[in-house]
Amino acid sequence: MRLFRIIQSLYLTFNFYASVGLLVLVFVLGSMNPFILGIANGLLFLFILAILFEVVQLFRIDGAVKIKRISPERLSNGDENVILVQIESQLPYDCKFTLIDELPVQFQSRDKTFKGDIAAGKKQEVSYTIRPFERGEYHFGNINLYLSTFAHLIQRRYQSEAGEMTKVYPSINQVKKYSFLAVSDRLYDSGIKKIRKIGHNYEFDQIREFIVGDDIRAINWKATARTSQLMVNQYQDEKSQEVYVIINKGRVMQMPFEKLSLLDYSINSGLVMLNTAYVKDDYPGLICFNKEVDLMVSASKKKSQITHLLEALYNQETDFSEANYSKLAFWVRKTIKKRALLFLYTNFEGLSSLQREIDHLKAISKYQRLIVVIFKNVELDALIEQKSDALEDIYTKTIAIKFKTEKELIVKELNKHGIDAILTTPENLTVDSINKYLEIKARGVF
Repeated sequence: MRLFRIIQSLYLTFNFYASVGLLVLVFVLGSMNPFILGIANGLLFLFILAILFEVVQLFRIDGAVKIKRISPERLSNGDENVILVQIESQLPYDCKFTLIDELPVQFQSRDKTFKGDIAAGKKQEVSYTIRPFERGEYHFGNINLYLSTFAHLIQRRYQSEAGEMTKVYPSINQVKKYSFLAVSDRLYDSGIKKIRKIGHNYEFDQIREFIVGDDIRAINWKATARTSQLMVNQYQDEKSQEVYVIINKGRVMQMPFEKLSLLDYSINSGLVMLNTAYVKDDYPGLICFNKEVDLMVSASKKKSQITHLLEALYNQETDFSEANYSKLAFWVRKTIKKRALLFLYTNFEGLSSLQREIDHLKAISKYQRLIVVIFKNVELDALIEQKSDALEDIYTKTIAIKFKTEKELIVKELNKHGIDAILTTPENLTVDSINKYLEIKARGVF
């Protein structure tokens, strides 16, 4: 039984086949010269001896090598995620290793192979990055480690039963990044505009003594008269304002850009937006819709709200249906009683498609502050920039310019009806959305 296990985990290396080829050549030459034949027999004896020595060295200690994969509890969709594999050798000699990690089937990758050396009784770490493009469950397989020593003619395979399931969530790396920047007031480090606060439309906090640099418009003259020293009103940003992200899951959101769909970009950006609102003391909420409004997370400041939003967005997919804006307008009117800031992530490819829905958008903006976020077609922009010589290319470029102009007309049409709009690229979606949120918040009212 032990012999069977040894044979099962024994693998031949390139050195083995090269040595066999060399021996065959020497034996061929030896067939014509007895002296060379003697050398060939000696080399064959040394070859067999080396193999036996390596087998004894590699198989004399069971359980001498431990392998462990360390992966994040949650993988971030669309981002680079670091995976770490630890190798611990208790063998009394140095080895060369080849490591093969069995990746989830979604990556369709069979080339995650790493080679290196590991010293006797030491640990070695191998790290690599993966970038998922779909949300959902990802199943890792086993870790296969092949060790060789001495002449490296054979390898012993160590297989770690490291199968595990990891979930890929919306871009949690971006959430952590922007959350840290928001808490430390350094959002502008990532391209967020530094916006000056306007006016005094804030919640009253307290009355305190005047200090140099205070706005003289905030002086409280009654308190000053009572205390015989200058007193000022101190204000803080208005809090407890509801911020909703509304995501269209219809077929128009399935357009791909750099392997992610517009729906995935919207989910990633929406989660960052809601987390920023949470950090800024507003109440984040979520609505997802296509032909029906099938998900709503009411605005709340509970500690578990972001986790709740993350779990809600984790498995959102499209059914390729047309989005029903009339049902969205009815739902918003029925469920959101207090005036709120709504970021609607959607897409309109033509002015006619907007005009079919404009009445429903106007109905929403009548009672809420609505921001419509639509996407530039990056491929069209690249096509327009290309030099065109052939007549067919000129026709194609003209049509591309027409579509680009329609996008700009969509923004103007929305603005004409008192609805703010953001026209952005998928890669700038998060920054542009947060900029708009901070701009509105700086004005003090939704």
